[in-house]
Amino acid sequence: MASSATPAQLARRARRTYIEQLLKGLSPLVMRVSTGARTMLDKPAERMVMMRRRDLVDDLAKHASAWHKRLGLGLKALYEKGNAQPGRAIDLPDPSASLSLVDNDTIEREILTSRLALAMMDRASWEFSDLRSRIVYLEQRGELDTHDLLRAHALARVALDAWRNAGLSADGWREAQHLLHQEFAALLEEAYHEANRWLAGHKVLQEIDLRPFIRRQDNHAGGAGVGGTTAPHVTGPTSVLPGTTSVFPPGQGDDTGSTAPLTAGRQGPRSGHAAWPGVGDETRLMTRAAPLARGPEQAEAVVGRLNQLVGRHVPGFAKTSHAPRPVSPALAAAISNTQRSIQRRVVPAGGEVRGAGSTGGLGSSASVQTVLDDLRREHQALKAAANSPSERATIEIVAMMFQSILTEDRIPASVRVWFARLQMPVLRVAVSEPDFFANLDHPARRLIDRMGACVMGLDSAAGAVGSALEKEIKRVVQVVEAYPDTGNRVFQTVLVEFERFLEHFFRNEHEPSKRGVSLAQQVEQRETLAIQYTIELRRMLNEVPVQEGVRQFLFQVWADVMATAAVRYGKQSEETKDMKRAAADLIWSASAKVTREERAEVIRRLPLLLKRLKDGMVLTNMSPERQDERLTAVNTALAAAFTAKAAVIPNERMRDLKERLESLEELLPAAEDIQIDESLVLDLSGHESSELEVVSEGGTAPTAPMVAWARELLVGSWYQLEYRNRTENVQLAWTGLRRQLSLFVTTSGRCVLFQQQRLAAFLQAGLLLPVQEESLTVKATRTALAKLDADPSRLMAS
Repeated sequence: MASSATPAQLARRARRTYIEQLLKGLSPLVMRVSTGARTMLDKPAERMVMMRRRDLVDDLAKHASAWHKRLGLGLKALYEKGNAQPGRAIDLPDPSASLSLVDNDTIEREILTSRLALAMMDRASWEFSDLRSRIVYLEQRGELDTHDLLRAHALARVALDAWRNAGLSADGWREAQHLLHQEFAALLEEAYHEANRWLAGHKVLQEIDLRPFIRRQDNHAGGAGVGGTTAPHVTGPTSVLPGTTSVFPPGQGDDTGSTAPLTAGRQGPRSGHAAWPGVGDETRLMTRAAPLARGPEQAEAVVGRLNQLVGRHVPGFAKTSHAPRPVSPALAAAISNTQRSIQRRVVPAGGEVRGAGSTGGLGSSASVQTVLDDLRREHQALKAAANSPSERATIEIVAMMFQSILTEDRIPASVRVWFARLQMPVLRVAVSEPDFFANLDHPARRLIDRMGACVMGLDSAAGAVGSALEKEIKRVVQVVEAYPDTGNRVFQTVLVEFERFLEHFFRNEHEPSKRGVSLAQQVEQRETLAIQYTIELRRMLNEVPVQEGVRQFLFQVWADVMATAAVRYGKQSEETKDMKRAAADLIWSASAKVTREERAEVIRRLPLLLKRLKDGMVLTNMSPERQDERLTAVNTALAAAFTAKAAVIPNERMRDLKERLESLEELLPAAEDIQIDESLVLDLSGHESSELEVVSEGGTAPTAPMVAWARELLVGSWYQLEYRNRTENVQLAWTGLRRQLSLFVTTSGRCVLFQQQRLAAFLQAGLLLPVQEESLTVKATRTALAKLDADPSRLMAS
C-alpha cells in the first residue's frame, strides 16, 4: 500500500475512479443505445412492436441528450452522497414517515431496476467481487453497505431515474431492455476493472484473499451437508471454490492458527447454494437454486456468446447477423430436397395439410432415430451446397440445435418427429434472416419454445390433452412447410394460431379444465364485482352520516352478497334488486329515529330485514358463526339509531341513495382497473368445491420480481406443484383478467386456482417450479455453444 495515503483516502479515490470511468463511458453508451434502437426499427416485426420501436426512436432523438445529462448528474450526486457519509446507506427512506400502500409505478420501477442490476452483475460479478474485497479491506468493514454506490443496484436506479426524468417512457425502456442491459453491463464491468486496476497499482491486495468470505461450520452431528460432508457457508455473492482449503488467521475460526494466504483463482462456479442443514423445508426451498437462475438475461447471454464465438471463426458472421440476405440457389435446392426426404419419412394419415385451419392426421411412419439418421446423412450435402462460410456455419449451428431438441426425452417421440420436420424451414429462415441467432423473440424460436413447453411430460398427461396438442402441432408444422417463401411471417401467423388454440382448447374442449375455467371465471367475476360494488358504495356513502357498524357491514359483507347474486342470477334479476333494496333499508333503519312513527316502522320492518341479511350471507357460504357475529354488529348500530345517537339522513338524500343503488351497475368503475389483491379480497377459499381447489395458504412473502414472473406464466406450460402433501405436475390452463387469477390442471384432472400474490409466493418458496428450466431453443443454443467451444473447426468443415 502506498505510504502517502491513508486507507480511507485510497478507498475514496477508488470510488472516484469508478464514478469517473462511468462518466467517461456515458456518451458512447447513449450513442450506441440510440443506434441500436434505430437498428431494431429496421427489423421485421408485428405492427404493435413496430409502433413501440418507432416511438422509442423518436423519443431518443428528442431526449437522448437530456438522458445523458441526467445520467451524469445522477452519478455525481451518487458520489457526493456516498463520499459525504462513507459506509452509510444512500437514499434510505425516513423511518419516521407514515406507512402507505406502494403505487404500481413504484413497483414497476423496482422491477425494471432489479432486472438491470441482475443483468449487470451477471457479467461483472468477478470484477465486483475483487473490488469489494479491496474496499472492505481498506475500510476495515465486514461487508459493503446494501446501498453502497459501488453496488450495481445504485447504478441501475440512476439509469432508470434518469431515463424517466428525461421524458422517456417505461414502455420505451422495456422495448430497449435487452440493449440497455448489454450496454450498462459492459460499462459497469469496465468501471469495476478500472477501479481494481487503480487499487492494484497502489499495491492494495494485488492477490485477492477469499478468507473473509468463507466460514466453516462446526463439525457436529446434524451438521453435514449433501453427501454427509460439512457444507461451508458463504457470505456475499462469492461462492465456495471447489478443491480449496479454508484458511483463517488466528481468532477467525481456524483451529490450526495458520495464516497462509489463499489466492483467489478463476476456477469454481460463479454462483452456488450450499445445503443448509437444520432449517425448515421452506427455507431450504428458498435457498436452493432459484428457478429464475436461467431467466431472460442469462438466455440473452448464451445467445450473445454464441454470436461472439462464431464471429471469431467466421469473418462477417456477427456483422451481418441483423441484415437479411438471400439464400444461394444451390443451398435452397438442397434444403428443398432434404425437406421432401424428411416428409416422406414422417407422413400423416390422410395426407398433407396445405393451409391454416386444416387438421391433418395422426399417423407417423418414422421413429425419431430414423429421422435423425436421415438428417445426418443429408447434413454433408447441405454444407457442400453452401457457397459461403456464413451459410456453412448456419447449417452447422441449426443442425446441432435440432439434434438437442430431437433428443429431449421429456418430449414424446411422436411429437419429436414433427419437430424434425421443422428443421429445414427453420434453416431456410436462419440463412436468410440471421436475426434468428441474435433475437430471442424471433417468431421461429418462440413457436418452437411454446410448442415444446406445452408437450413437456405429455407421456404422463391425460390422453385428451396429448392427442389434441399432437394434432395441433402436426397442423402447425404442415402449414409452415406449405409456405416456404414467406420468411418468419408464417411462423408468426401459426404462433398466433397456436396461442388461440390453447386458449380455446382449455376453455371449451378439455373437460376437466372446461369445468375449472367456468368456475374460475365465476370466482373472478364475483370478486371483481365485489370490489366494484365496494368502491361505489364508498363513494356513495362518503358524505352520508351512516353509523360505522353499518358502513363496515356494507363494505365487507353486503358488497360480496350483491356480487354473488349478480353472478348467480344476473345483474338485473329480481334477487339482485332485492339485495340492493335490503342495503337501502339497512341504511335507513340505522339512521336516527326521533319520532314514535319512525320507530314503529323500524320495528315492523326489522324481522324481514334481518331475514334478508341472513339469506344474503348464506348465499355467500358464510359460516353460521360469522353470520351471528356480523348480525350482532348490525343490531348494535340499530340500537344506536333508536336512542337517537345516530345522525339523521334527510329524506331527499335517502331517495337519492335508493336511486343510485338501483342503477349501481351503470356507475361501476371499469373492470380492467380492478386488481384482485389481498388488500381487498383476503380469502378465496369460500369458492372451493369438489371441482375446484383454491390455494389459500403456503409460500413466502413474494418480492416484486416474483410477482412480475407470476404475471408472465404462459398457458399450456408445465410446472411441478408441491401442495397439501402432494407433489405433482400441473399445466397452466387459464389466466384471468390482468392475470389476477391463474388456473392449473393436474394430470388427474383436478383444477387448482391461485390468486396472483399466492402464485408469486409459491414461486418464491420453490413450491411451484417450471418443469422446463429454460426454453427449448435456449437449451439447444447452450448445447451448440458447448460443442463449438470444444471444436470450433466444425463451423468451417464442409
